[in-house]
Amino acid sequence: MLSSPIKTFDLDTLARVARALVVVCAATLVGCSGSGRMNNDQGQDTDRALGMNKQTQWLEEAETEREPLDIWERMRNGFKLQDEIGVNPRIERQRLWYVSKPSVLESASERGSLYIHYVVERLEERNMPLELALLPVVESAYNPFAYSRSHAVGIWQFIPATGRHYNLRQTNWYDGRRDITASTNAALNYLERLHEMFNGDWLLALAAYNAGEGTVSRAIERNQKLGLPTDYWNLPLPQETQNYVPKLLALSQLVMAPEAYGVNLSPIANEPYFEVVEVKQQRLDLSQVAELADMDADEMYQLNPAFKKRITMDGPQHLLVPTDKAEQLTASLALMKPQELVDWQQYRVRNGDSLHGIANRYHVTVKTLKDINGLSGNHLRVGQSLSIPVEPGMKPEQPLFQNVASAKAPATTRNHKVKRGDNLSTIARQYKVSVQDIKRWNGLKSNHLKAGQVLKLQGGAIQVASAGTTAKSKSTAKGKGREAVTYYKVKSGDSLYLIAKRFNVEMKHLQRWNPSSGRGLKPGQTLTVHLP
Repeated sequence: MLSSPIKTFDLDTLARVARALVVVCAATLVGCSGSGRMNNDQGQDTDRALGMNKQTQWLEEAETEREPLDIWERMRNGFKLQDEIGVNPRIERQRLWYVSKPSVLESASERGSLYIHYVVERLEERNMPLELALLPVVESAYNPFAYSRSHAVGIWQFIPATGRHYNLRQTNWYDGRRDITASTNAALNYLERLHEMFNGDWLLALAAYNAGEGTVSRAIERNQKLGLPTDYWNLPLPQETQNYVPKLLALSQLVMAPEAYGVNLSPIANEPYFEVVEVKQQRLDLSQVAELADMDADEMYQLNPAFKKRITMDGPQHLLVPTDKAEQLTASLALMKPQELVDWQQYRVRNGDSLHGIANRYHVTVKTLKDINGLSGNHLRVGQSLSIPVEPGMKPEQPLFQNVASAKAPATTRNHKVKRGDNLSTIARQYKVSVQDIKRWNGLKSNHLKAGQVLKLQGGAIQVASAGTTAKSKSTAKGKGREAVTYYKVKSGDSLYLIAKRFNVEMKHLQRWNPSSGRGLKPGQTLTVHLP
């Protein structure tokens, strides 16, 4: 335990007094000519007598053992594969590629900021090289929704068979390969087994993780028969696998010395991003859980991506929640009444069914059905299975999903008389509702409106400004200049939460500026962003 400042000051004062006395005595006995030497020697003797040299040594050791504040620093301290790098053209090619495309590493680290602390801790517990925390960058750019041509899924990219072998359940509702904690522990189990299989050679273990142990074993046997070296660098492996290990080692070089390569690594706090919260309730809607935790629904899904339909079915009885929200969610779930829960049932589409008809029959909205089942259009096929929300114990002919919402905030109804110059978009913005809802409430087939037409509106909050207010806001806008607006093209693995975080705006504003984003993001889609 560090001494208090007051005690340290007393020790320093005492030391100075003791040294002064020694100097005076020395000057009296020997004279001025030897006082300098005596002062230095006696000063050291005094330090030893008072334990000052031990205190200094202890402070230096404490500084050395200081817990890293940044996760990148912690990873560097645990790197174990750096001796494998040397001067290697295959590694250099991959390093140059990453340096030429800084957005790749920036996006991966931004997505990985939610998960990387957990991965690092699990690796440290097993005494595994912390370079392996960069493996999900190579595999998936830390995108839990990544999907490959070989049907590999999740940040660790398990194919179905390997996932099942490592107890990662895969159903219509839940995919353990996308479960952050389950897939991480499965991946580390797999890597440990491969490491043991290839006699403690991490590079061969990594190659086998990519190409399969059979492929690597056959390449080793071939080289043995030909009398050739059997290390990773000399094996005749598929081109993807020849690049795979160099990619990881190149990334570790960039993390080891980012300034040397002109790479900007955004700081990631060396602390857990999430906690595990146990849930007793079955079939919870992640959006509903997000409301209880006072957090964005998209962030809740980013932490629990294994629940494919955003409903806690077929998976573990726990959720990952940001550490600062865990206590609130635990308390909210404990107070939750059974009637506030939502149950689910399956409906198989029959001949003649339509989304509108099914929605009417079960008292849900078409939008609810489409959102829950991930439908982009209104087309249904016979035999298709739909998930339908139901309140526990409620019969299908009774109102279902909307009852939960109405108990919290009854929808208000109002009329709007269409004026010249009105259109559906301006009216939707005015009342904070969607264009599709206005069309559904009024049975509109197109976007065409006529002056004098009366529209029925539900929910939302009217935005009315007086003439004076409007003039003032225009004047203010004019004085400040035009508002800064930019456009962002959606990339694979992006989410509203991550994009909002990137531009430092609120997610609800991003959704308001881009109404179509409510139907899900697609790579290549362009979003409007009003910069703060």
